[in-house]
Amino acid sequence: MRHVYRFYNMSTTPRLHIYTDGASRGNPGPGGYGILLIWGDAKKELSAGYRLTTNNRMELLAVIKALESLNRTGLAITIYTDSRYIVDSVEKGWLSTWIANDFKGGKKNKDLWLQYHVLSRLHHIRFQWVKGHASNPYNNRCDELATRAADGKHLLIDQVYELEQEASKK
Repeated sequence: MRHVYRFYNMSTTPRLHIYTDGASRGNPGPGGYGILLIWGDAKKELSAGYRLTTNNRMELLAVIKALESLNRTGLAITIYTDSRYIVDSVEKGWLSTWIANDFKGGKKNKDLWLQYHVLSRLHHIRFQWVKGHASNPYNNRCDELATRAADGKHLLIDQVYELEQEASKK
């Protein structure tokens, strides 16, 4: 099988802008994520709800689902989130330390962080923190999508989280 590699000039390749938000009704409780992908003039929204999860898991799952939705690699991406948890974990290098130490010390959401790590290596990603529930219309739209998903009737199962919760009761 022959591989064809395409190299993009990062200065001329359009930047993909991804806005994400997560929500939970109670922490833990029903939760959801909202995503807005913007590529030039094109926009796409994604969302889903889960029956039992946490806010941080939904914030992180939003980033993962956004990256999973892409059909090419090597993109220049800015991800906008109101989650300091995500921005600081990546931009301050905490995630690299957690991975190197196999998440010792009870670091949470290992499953999601490992998924993010694999996906992040396919692109050129930078994070931008935005103030939540403020004047950013894209962040506000993601919040609407996330809360609507959390309030939905056909909620998915956050299997890892629910299994961990069950195991902690024993």
